[in-house]
Amino acid sequence: MDLPPKPASRPDDAGWLTRIRLFRQDMFRSQPARLYRAWMAEMRTPFYRSYLVNDPDLVREVLDAPEATFHKHHAVGRTMRALLGRSDFVSGGQDWARARRIIDPAFEGGRLRAAFDPVRAAGEAAVAGLLAGPLEAEAFCSRLAADAMFRLLFSTPISDGVAAETYEAFRAYQRAQPLLRPLDLVRAPDWIPRLPRREDADAARIRALLTRLVDARIAAVEAGTAPDDLATRLLTTADPETGRRFDREEMVDQVSIFFLAGHETSAAALSWALYLLATHPEAQERARVEAQTFAREPAFATLKSLPFLRDVFRETLRLYPPVPMLVRENRVARIWRGRRIARGAMVILSPWHLHRHSRIWAEPDRFDPDRWSAEPPRRAYIPFSQGHRVCPGAGLAMMEGVLFLAQILARFELTAKDVPVPTAHLTVRSESGINLTLIPR
Repeated sequence: MDLPPKPASRPDDAGWLTRIRLFRQDMFRSQPARLYRAWMAEMRTPFYRSYLVNDPDLVREVLDAPEATFHKHHAVGRTMRALLGRSDFVSGGQDWARARRIIDPAFEGGRLRAAFDPVRAAGEAAVAGLLAGPLEAEAFCSRLAADAMFRLLFSTPISDGVAAETYEAFRAYQRAQPLLRPLDLVRAPDWIPRLPRREDADAARIRALLTRLVDARIAAVEAGTAPDDLATRLLTTADPETGRRFDREEMVDQVSIFFLAGHETSAAALSWALYLLATHPEAQERARVEAQTFAREPAFATLKSLPFLRDVFRETLRLYPPVPMLVRENRVARIWRGRRIARGAMVILSPWHLHRHSRIWAEPDRFDPDRWSAEPPRRAYIPFSQGHRVCPGAGLAMMEGVLFLAQILARFELTAKDVPVPTAHLTVRSESGINLTLIPR
């Protein structure tokens, strides 16, 4: 079964003012349809020149290159710095390298196994509260993913007072945030406001709430009573090169991006996975069989009994990658496909276009989990980025997605009420929600 039509694309000959206007409305609508078949496209305005790259060899070159060669673009996340500070998402250079030396060990070794019980508990609590009838999947998945993140970070469910207040503040804030804003693309002066005053106040409120959680954890670490969760590991892990640990402000920065990126991306992917299963009954039935088998012995070791559900989630990440665009700044002049790429040029990698590229994928707009039983073109599959900036929580996100799908499908059959239209905010969401119907099994 084919998917709903892709978001509308702009005409190939649209002027730069039209492109900026469309970009403000929705990132997808500012891009021409030819990007689904082009290996590289150059875009010019009076203010900047950018190159969207779909050639898998060039994509890998960008993502595998040293940080100093393709720096994260200055415009990415600039409007969210009031919230994210100098977190891993917005920083570069030595700040970024030091943060990753502390963060990466928190996800290594047996940490995924240790995360299973908190994630399973969040899923069980969420599914227990579901009722037959209509379900707005995005709102449900957002709360579920946020609950899992609070349990992983602070060993507390979302029903806790501060956790619940933080989640509601994040939910209001994040839907208004794009990855990029036109003022940053054209390098407007810093004194020009990027955010409405209300959004600045929202960011300050969120940081104040997170600071309360971090302060409580610092006190527990000092008293020797802190649980062995992600927040404790981040506070107690020293940079192997300098011996320094995150201080209070740095810890708030990192918790901000862990919560924002960790729960927002998982929620977006899970919402689309539920929709795809609701509109593909045969795939849903195959997934149900696995889910109900798993439900009889829901343990980390038995996650391997969910191969089709894992392929469903992989295929969802192909069709609806949570982060639609990765933006880098070229730091060394080079020649690509016969074109000179100047130092300082913007290089755009678009998982959305790369994953649906008509010259790479067979039937790119078709939901086909079975394509993953063969050897897919993995060099053209980057839902978690790759290279040194690969998402440290990629394994956790895959586990969450598969586990949550199994827990939901074991209890309910899904049908879809309408056709959602994808739109690009901070992540790929629906313009008007994803409305499903739940039927108890």
